[in-house]
Amino acid sequence: MRTQAIVPIKSFSAAKQRLADVLAAGSRRSLVQAMFSDVLASLRRCDRLDGIVVVTGDPLADSIARVDRVTVLSDDAAAGQSAATEIGIAHALANGFERVLLVPGDTPLLDPAEIDPLLDRTERDGIDVAIVPDRHGTGTNALVLTPPDAMPPSFGEGSFERHVAAAREAGRSFRAESVSSLAPDVDTPDDLAVVWNLVDDQARMRAQRTRGALRQLERSGARAALQGARASRMLEV
Repeated sequence: MRTQAIVPIKSFSAAKQRLADVLAAGSRRSLVQAMFSDVLASLRRCDRLDGIVVVTGDPLADSIARVDRVTVLSDDAAAGQSAATEIGIAHALANGFERVLLVPGDTPLLDPAEIDPLLDRTERDGIDVAIVPDRHGTGTNALVLTPPDAMPPSFGEGSFERHVAAAREAGRSFRAESVSSLAPDVDTPDDLAVVWNLVDDQARMRAQRTRGALRQLERSGARAALQGARASRMLEV
């Protein structure tokens, strides 16, 4: 089954505003760039993917993707993650892909050894829509759609339940799929702390660029600031 991965990326300079209390703009930009590069590197190692598309309006993201020999689609409207994935879905349909894997660019621990089996078992079991929850169980960190337009994606807060409802409404077979390497993403300081600890624990071959960016942040005192901010929030609670 011909499968295309779709990675939507907003402007690096505008990304991760919820980290502004613990990371300066330049540090956020460097981290987002590193995570995006790791996601692309991992997707390129997936045997069951026949193509990768990045949807972005950011010139630097465009450049990184093209160096990695990835197709880039322009997102001039910058209307959000769901709208960006629709651009990728239209491309998949126009180019004969039978299935899409929608993945965000902030899941740097993504493991090809989990993605290929995910694609194999959803095909084997005849699942139209596979929904991969985030670590909180309320968001969505990946969708597998067969065919690519099986249902409209609706990412953001509370998206897991919205995707379940959309699959039901569309009359599609669906299943929640737990994929440990896709569960952690980076939106909040708590998310960053979790990913930072996981990157420390991973083998050196995983999330190499993110590891390097986090080392730079640690040298600048960002990790201490992050720990201090989290401790303050806990005291407030």
